[in-house]
This record gives sequence, structure tokens and C-alpha cells, in this order.
Amino acid sequence: MPISLNFTSILSKEFEINFTQCLPSGCLKYTELCNLLQLTAAEHAEMGGISFTDMQEFNQAWVLSRMRVEINALPQWKDKVTVKTWINSLENSRSVRALEMYVNDTKIIGCETFWAVFNTKSRRPELLTLAHDHFELFPEVKATQEGFSKIDINPEKEEIFSKTVILSDLDIVNHVNNVKYLEWCMDLVDENIILKQKIKSFEMNFMKELSLRDQVMIHENVSDSCIVFSITKEDKNCFALQLNLA
Repeated sequence: MPISLNFTSILSKEFEINFTQCLPSGCLKYTELCNLLQLTAAEHAEMGGISFTDMQEFNQAWVLSRMRVEINALPQWKDKVTVKTWINSLENSRSVRALEMYVNDTKIIGCETFWAVFNTKSRRPELLTLAHDHFELFPEVKATQEGFSKIDINPEKEEIFSKTVILSDLDIVNHVNNVKYLEWCMDLVDENIILKQKIKSFEMNFMKELSLRDQVMIHENVSDSCIVFSITKEDKNCFALQLNLA
């Protein structure tokens, strides 16, 4: 698709939080938060001519590699939120994108994401084919206080759940969607931690893709300040989630 006439290097998109997106507390689910962030990133890419549809002409897609989310507060049912996004860096096969969420002009959430270009036929990373020089980059404008990092997976982790990947776990790139990993792990967290909003930030690392009917094991390691989940296939790490607690 051509570059949109409305394209801008900083995009703001509005959403209204509906009841299907909320926890019993009336707050937005963490998985739904990530969906809203991803939808905003996808729309910005589409407006700039580097969307999934554009990239599929060259068998390419953006895949998420790392993500950090810092939370001051979660929006509530019926809140009108604004998600703002811009790109910190974009070169070769990698991009760092920043996102923020606001309610009534007050920033409540900041997010930094790291994306890689992925060939959907060879299932390997490669250089971005499409032109992208029209995106103005903002390397100094950060959405989070800390950047994403490599999560330390303790070898003393405990196996707590096994799962088989099913069709509803997959996305348009034909692998497990990034929000599904978060959902699997959040389902295993003490409900009081979630309902009382004790998660001040979380990070996700995506290491190996998972496909239909893959057999995986979810592991957990708990400390006073954080909970680390990891997901393995055949004893190899595929994903890690670190919940940093207040």
C-alpha cells in the first residue's frame, strides 16, 4: 500500500475501554493493554507503508523480540485512552519503537519494544526490503525510564504447567502471538497480585517461535521483588516474562 496522505512520524490513536477487555476489578487486562499497543504500532506501520501486507510482497513481517512496559496505573472500563507511538531507531533488520498511553492527558503507561524483520518462508531474520526513510526517528525521546533487557532465567526454575499449542494461539504469521505467551503466564499468577495492581512493570523476551501442536513447559521462579516465567520446548528457552512487583 502507498504511504498514507495522513502519515506522520508520531501517531496518536484513541480507544474506549469496553467491558470485554476488563478484569473483574474493572481495570484493563494486561493482555488487552498489549493488544492496544500492538494495534497502534500496526496502524502506524500501515500508514507508513511498512505494514504486514506491504512486507508480505517480499515474504517479510515484523516480529516482536523484546518488550518492556512500565505502569503507573491501568485504565478503567469506559475510560477513553490515547496511545501515542514513534520510532526510536530503524535500520537494517531491526527497529525500536516507543509507545505511551494517556488518560485525560496524564501518562499512565510507557512501553519500549524491539522488533525484527522475519522472512515468513525461510523463518529467518533478514534485512528490511521496503523503503523507510520517510519515518523521522526520535532516538532521544524515550517512553520508559529503563530500556528492555535480557531476562535472567534461573536454572533452578520450577515446572508448573504443560501446554500444547492450539490453533487459537496462532496469529497471521502462523506462530504463537506475543500476547498469548503473556496470557499463558498471567493465568498462573496469584489473582491478588493482578487485581491489586502490584505489577509496576514487566518485560518479555521472545527467543524462538512456537507453532501448532508444539509441546511446551511453563516454568516459574519467584522472589520478593519479581516473578520470572519461562517457556521451553524440548528443554530450550522460547520465551521469558519478568513481572516486577511493587
